[in-house]
Amino acid sequence: MTEVMTEHFLTTEQILEGQILLIDKPLHWSSFQAVNKIKWSIIKNYKLKKVKIGHAGTLDPLASGLLVICTGKFTKKITEFQEALKTYTGTIRLGATTPSFDLETEIEQTFPVEHITPEFIEQVRQKFIGEIEQTPPVFSAIKREGKRLYELAREGEEMIEVPKRIVQIEQFNIDISNFPNIHFEVVCSKGTYIRSLANDFGKALQSGAHLTALRRTKIGDFSVENALSPDDFVEQNILNYRKN
Repeated sequence: MTEVMTEHFLTTEQILEGQILLIDKPLHWSSFQAVNKIKWSIIKNYKLKKVKIGHAGTLDPLASGLLVICTGKFTKKITEFQEALKTYTGTIRLGATTPSFDLETEIEQTFPVEHITPEFIEQVRQKFIGEIEQTPPVFSAIKREGKRLYELAREGEEMIEVPKRIVQIEQFNIDISNFPNIHFEVVCSKGTYIRSLANDFGKALQSGAHLTALRRTKIGDFSVENALSPDDFVEQNILNYRKN
C-alpha cells in the first residue's frame, strides 16, 4: 500500500516531491473548493509560486467524505486511485422521487410504500449485487456535445438522453429499522452513481426513492478515519510553518 502522510506535518521538500493527503470533504462544499483550499494553504504557508496537485474521485456538494488529494509525483497515481473500489454510506428515502435523484431538487412525485415488506426488500437488494446496468442522473457532470448534463437540465432542456453504463456492486448492505428510510453501505466500482442506485432501487420495489444522505468512507485502502477536514489541514499547516 502507498504510504500516506496522515499527520500532515510536511516540509516544503516533501510537498514538492509528492504526498498523498486524505481530506474529509464537508457537506455542501464542492470537491473543487476543498482541493483549492488545500492548494492555496500549501502555496501560502510554504511560500511557493505553484504546486502540482489533483484529486482522485469527485464528490457532489451534497455528499461528504473522503477525497484523496495528490501532490508532486503522486499526481501520476490519480488514475490508479480512481480505478479503486469506493465505499459509501448513506440513506435512501422510499416513497418519493426528485429530478436529481437526491435533495438538490424538490420532490416531483410520491408513491405508495405500504406493499413493501422486509422480504420484498431483501429480494430486490440481492438483485443489485454484482454487475448491474444503471442510467446516470440528468443532474450530473457527464458531458454531451461539450456541455455538462446538469447545465442542460438547469436550462430547462427536456428529453435529455443519458447513456446507460455497466457498473459493479461488490456489497450492498441495508438497515430497514427506520423504514421508509433505508440506511446502507455500498462497495462499488468506479463510475457508479449512488443517486441512480437509490432511484433504481425504488423502481424495483414498485415505488419511488431518492437519496437523502451520502458519505464516502473509503477509496481502495484509504479511509476517511485517517482524513482531516480542510480547515483542520489549514490549521495544522499554519502551525507546522510556524514551528519550522
